Parts: sequence; structure tokens; C-alpha cells
Amino acid sequence: MKITGDFMLREVAGQALVVPIGNSVVSVNAIITLSESAVILWRKLESGVESADELIEALLSEYDVDRETASQCTEEFLAQLYDKGMIE
Repeated sequence: MKITGDFMLREVAGQALVVPIGNSVVSVNAIITLSESAVILWRKLESGVESADELIEALLSEYDVDRETASQCTEEFLAQLYDKGMIE
């Protein structure tokens, strides 16, 4: 898994935003606000994380949550990214 080259994470006024660039501007046509946990997952994807398990472990190491909650959050986040064509 990896983030396509058509999106950039930026911080504006304390908010983490994913901004489409290039050809993705036409298909996405929106700026997406990320939660604190979504930023952690996004940065892991940018760094070349290979599996959902690694993403889950990142959330477990950052937050005091159980594996089921971290897994559900990760799966929902990945599903949204796939639906928008933001990851390969």
C-alpha cells in the first residue's frame, strides 16, 4: 500500500488537510480534513508501510485502545482511501 503521488498532507491553522494535486483535482475536487489518528496512519503509508497490521500497531503504540478498535479504525480509513483512489 502507498499513497498515490496526487495527494499532499499539509497543516493549515492547526488542521491536517489532504490536498489533491495534478489530475486528482478533477476526480476528488475536495480538501479532506484528517483526525489526529488518521494523520498517524497517513504518515505511515507515506513511509512505505506494507500491511494493515503495521498501521494497527502504530495506533496501538500511540493510543490506549484495544486491538479491535485500532483494527476497525484502520480498516475504515483504508476503505475510504481506496474508494477515493488515494492509495494503491
